[in-house]
Amino acid sequence: MRIAIFHDYFSTIGGGEKVIITMAKILDADIITTDVDAISKIDASVHVISLGKTMKIQPLKQVSALIKFYFCDFSNKYDFFIFSGNWAHFAAKRHRPNMWYCHIIIPLLYDQGIQFYYGKSTLKIKFIKILSKLYKKIDLKSISYIDNIIANSRYIQDKIKFYYQHDSDIIYPSIKLTKYSCHEYGDFWLSVNRIYPEKRIELQIECFKEIPEEKLVIVGGFTDGDHSYTYAKKIMKNLPVNVKFLGQISESELIDLYARCKGLICTSFNEPFGITPLEAMASGKPVVAVDSGGFQETITPETGFLIPPEKERIVDAVRKISKNPAVYHDACILHAQKFDISIFKEKIFSKIKKNIINNSPQ
Repeated sequence: MRIAIFHDYFSTIGGGEKVIITMAKILDADIITTDVDAISKIDASVHVISLGKTMKIQPLKQVSALIKFYFCDFSNKYDFFIFSGNWAHFAAKRHRPNMWYCHIIIPLLYDQGIQFYYGKSTLKIKFIKILSKLYKKIDLKSISYIDNIIANSRYIQDKIKFYYQHDSDIIYPSIKLTKYSCHEYGDFWLSVNRIYPEKRIELQIECFKEIPEEKLVIVGGFTDGDHSYTYAKKIMKNLPVNVKFLGQISESELIDLYARCKGLICTSFNEPFGITPLEAMASGKPVVAVDSGGFQETITPETGFLIPPEKERIVDAVRKISKNPAVYHDACILHAQKFDISIFKEKIFSKIKKNIINNSPQ
C-alpha cells in the first residue's frame, strides 16, 4: 500500500516534525510538504516531496502553505493519505481515504490567552484577525473531508470535540528508547522547544537568574515568517551568564545533551502533548514542567514536578531535583517505556486498516 503524509512545513525542529518522520519510516511513506530546511537535522533518510517554499512573511507564510496544499493532486499516486499540522489538511478534498493526525488546535483561532500578537503593529494585528476569521470558515469546511481524526493527547481530543464537534481517537507520539541513554548528571539543565512566545522561555531565563549556581542550555529555533521572530530576537539579548542558546542542532547532538544534562525544564502554555519530557525520561532525566496541557499526561510525581508557571515554584523545584537527580533515573526509564515506538506502530497500522475498511465501497 502506498501512503503519503502531508505535513505543513519543516522550517524548524519540533515534536510534530519528529512524530511525522517516525510515522513515515514506520509506514514506508513519502512526506509531502513545503519548506524542508530542518529535514536534514532530524533524519535525511526519509523521502520528501516539496511543493515549494512558503512566503517568509507572517501570515503570508501560512496562507501560501494552505494554497499549495489545496491545489496539489497526488490522488492517483497513493492509496492512503495522512495529514499533519494545520494547513496540510486543506488537501483532504482530493485525497481520500485519509486521516488527520492533529498535533494542535491553532491557538490564534480557537484559544485565548496566548501571546500570538507579540511585537506586531496594530495594522498587522488587524490584518491577521481578518484572515483568521476567513480561515476559520474554510478550516471547518476542510475538516468535513477528513475521514478520521487522531489526537495526540486527551487534551487535544477535548479541543477537537469542543471546537469541531468531532470525535477522535488518541495515539500518543512515541520515542525510540534505544536511541537514548544516561551518561551522567552534569552541571546544566536543558530546555528544548521552538523559540515561540507560547513556550514562555523568558520565564525560564528569569528563573535561572535566581539560581546562578545552576546552568541552563536552551535548544531550538525559529524561522522568518512565523509569529515568533520579534520574540526570539528579544529574549536572546542580555542573557545571564548561566544561560546559553544553542539554536537548532542535529538529533545526535540533542541526544548527547539529554545524556549529560541534570534535568529538563518545560514552561509551554498549554502544551498539546510535549515529546521532550519523554526524550528526557528515556535518558533517565527528571522533568520540571508547568501543570497544564499534555504535560499532565506524561509527567508523574516519580518522574519530576508539575507546578504552576510561577518563578518561585520553578526555582524551588529545580533546586530540589538538583540535590540528587539520579534518584529519578529508574522511574523515568520505566515510564518512558509506555511510549515506545512499538506501541505507536501497532496503533497506527491498526487505525489505517480500520479506516480503509470503513471507507471502502460496500
